[in-house]
Amino acid sequence: QVQLVESGGGLVQAGGSLRLSCAASRSIFSFKSMGWYRQAPGNERELVARISRDGSTNYADSVKGRFTISRDNAKNTVYLQMNSLKPQDTTVYYCKAESVLLSTVYWGQGTQVTVSS
Repeated sequence: QVQLVESGGGLVQAGGSLRLSCAASRSIFSFKSMGWYRQAPGNERELVARISRDGSTNYADSVKGRFTISRDNAKNTVYLQMNSLKPQDTTVYYCKAESVLLSTVYWGQGTQVTVSS
């Protein structure tokens, strides 16, 4: 069973920065993609940023130019650098991994990000 452990959430003022981390319990090369999603109460979980096995990335329009997804293969960790944070970025952020074999999906437990105005 794969475990994804998120960290780095917290409270920050608008315009500030946070870096989220997602540590996987096995090599991230076993995943065809890893990504960050967020879900506000009453809303569906939405893609924030994703990085594929080949290193290609894609972002939600709302975070382009502000957020950057990256990975450290040696640490089996994916990061989400969030700059110029806005109050509307406030919600729970989840790490997701999709395995190469069978496309099995794994989720982390979520980390709260709160941006004050």
